[in-house]
Amino acid sequence: MKKLLILFYFVFITINAQTKSLTMEDVVLNSYYSLSPKDLQQLNWISGTNNYYYINSESQSLDIFAVNNDKPFSSISLTEFNVLLNKENVKNLNRFPRLTSINKNTFYFVVDSVYLVYDFNQKEIVNKIILPSNCSNLEVDNSSKAIAYTIDNNLFYTDSENKTVQISSESNKNILFGQSVHRNEFGITKGIFWSPQNNYLAFYRMDQTMVTDYPILDLSSLPATVEYDKYPMAGGKSHEVTIGIYNLKTNKTVYLETGLPKDQYLTCVTWSPDEKYVFVALLNRDQNHYKLVKYDATNGKKAKVLFEENNSKFVEPENPLIFIDDSHFLWFSKRDGYNHLYEYDINGNLVKQITKGTWEVTDYIGFSSKTKNLFYISTEQSPLERHLYCINMESLNKKQLTTEEGTHQIVFNDEYFFDKFSSLSIPRVISLYKNEGSKVKDLLISDNPVKEYLISYPKLLTIKNEGMPDLYARLILPTNFDSTKKYPVIVYVYGGPHSQEVSNRWIWGRYDFWFQYMAEKGYIVFTVDNRGTSFRGLEFEQATFRQLGSIEVEDQMRGVNYLKTLSYVDSTRFGAYGWSYGGFMTTSLMLRTNNTFKVGVGGGAVIDWKYYEVMYTERYMDTPQSNPDGFNNSNLLNYVNNLNGKLLLVHGTSDNTVVWQHTLLFTQKATSLNKALDYFPYVHHTHGVSGKDALHLYNKISNYFLNNL
Repeated sequence: MKKLLILFYFVFITINAQTKSLTMEDVVLNSYYSLSPKDLQQLNWISGTNNYYYINSESQSLDIFAVNNDKPFSSISLTEFNVLLNKENVKNLNRFPRLTSINKNTFYFVVDSVYLVYDFNQKEIVNKIILPSNCSNLEVDNSSKAIAYTIDNNLFYTDSENKTVQISSESNKNILFGQSVHRNEFGITKGIFWSPQNNYLAFYRMDQTMVTDYPILDLSSLPATVEYDKYPMAGGKSHEVTIGIYNLKTNKTVYLETGLPKDQYLTCVTWSPDEKYVFVALLNRDQNHYKLVKYDATNGKKAKVLFEENNSKFVEPENPLIFIDDSHFLWFSKRDGYNHLYEYDINGNLVKQITKGTWEVTDYIGFSSKTKNLFYISTEQSPLERHLYCINMESLNKKQLTTEEGTHQIVFNDEYFFDKFSSLSIPRVISLYKNEGSKVKDLLISDNPVKEYLISYPKLLTIKNEGMPDLYARLILPTNFDSTKKYPVIVYVYGGPHSQEVSNRWIWGRYDFWFQYMAEKGYIVFTVDNRGTSFRGLEFEQATFRQLGSIEVEDQMRGVNYLKTLSYVDSTRFGAYGWSYGGFMTTSLMLRTNNTFKVGVGGGAVIDWKYYEVMYTERYMDTPQSNPDGFNNSNLLNYVNNLNGKLLLVHGTSDNTVVWQHTLLFTQKATSLNKALDYFPYVHHTHGVSGKDALHLYNKISNYFLNNL
């Protein structure tokens, strides 16, 4: 009943109060702030307790609560917090820093390279570590008493007594210590790994000496200068990575004997609970075979290969081991066709498959040692939704803990969890639950932040074709929709791996509000998730292997064919827009669909996959040497002669993800074929256009469709 009342409220407000039009400033500048749903910022648990905290945005205070009390038992305003910072010679802040709970009384945070510990009972700063101003990649140890970090390419740590130790002393700037490797693929986000009791520090060492230098033009100097980025392109030389183990007691470093070939990938770095071992997944460069290996942390020698996994196309180990006790861990794998959890003992013996079905586990949430219940998020109800489940590790009895249709995000502790929920009709509800699933209370029911605006709420669709997998799509109609009229369509597309655009969640953010902006201008905005995207199983994900662009275009055309069945769609006026992989797809739709699309805008577009990075490209395409036909078929330079519509390409001149060379080569080919092409470079921007220049970008994109479609 409550859900129906909330839904009725939002529908009533929407019908009766929509009067304002979104401006481009709303789209670009306000979409993540004043027009986003209310939230409880930094909502989390106090370590080792059932107390919790969040930043109260209305009172600008840090509030701390017990679960059974609606009033905070401790609170400090931002003004009071700044007084404490000033005592430590730290400048005033406009908002609270990111806080991390240490224990039942303290948080740590970092401001301007100063590490500080705040005791909320005493309302005092109780510890301070001054770090070098040029440090980066900070990693706090598990006792929150020491911080490891990098300066340039070397690794250091500073302890609670402000004693600094330099772990590496490498003069070659192309050899990096303690930094993320493999261009952040394989789930890698950092390069420093403290052991559980903080006696050791594991770290990546990456040698980029052999990788090609890619020129990035700096136009701010007179004359212009060139800065070089190490960019390993598909089929070329890749960097070489090893893993060091630094002993804080002996001040000695050993390296894991990961062996040859040197250009293999090392991921899923995990310490054993007793600190005796380090586990690493060794993935071959072809990315179709990995070994999970246990190494002795004291000497770096291989202790045992726990297990191996092969796939004829690719495997993708991304998640560290999850230890549920001292001798058992959980492992993510898609070996049965869907992403599921498996239990192993520390010697690599498979105990059992924990989750199973034609759906995917998307997140591990937590484990209760008392009840032996494991908590996870999955797509079991629908790939368009996310729900929390618990499963007993012994009986494998399973229970769904969230029921409202939509998307649930969970913040977990041993006895309770917070559910942050939204759907197409509900902006945000945050509730407190006991871990068996009973609700304790609602903490927040957000008002509709766009209730006064002309908004067209999306419709979710399923496109069916006999013998083909279902495709999920989203349709946004003009705000003044009249079914007797004909409307042009803008197809927004990403379409690449590790993505999902269509889901049951609240609409907010720059892209969503741009869709609304264009809907108010009289356009239908349509999106379909093609094969190759995520959360639909391995067969769906691997369908594009070695032929990027072909299957995706086929599925996008299934969406177009559906649109053509709608009486209110003008089939002569299709446009497309996308960025990055979506730029590749937009350009593909303009060139490979027999002039179906009249207008396209592609940002940061991949044009020729042999100019893209080793790790990503070779997973899905193999190398240019081993798959020449695939690279040739996906190379958009081979289709420029098909360009008859209006195409605008935009690119950041300092893009070190999809390098500028891609679209520059496209302009060269268009010139040689005397094909009309519109082009705009965003000087010194990287793979996106940020800041005030984003306003220019979105005006340019919008006007291109308004003037040409």
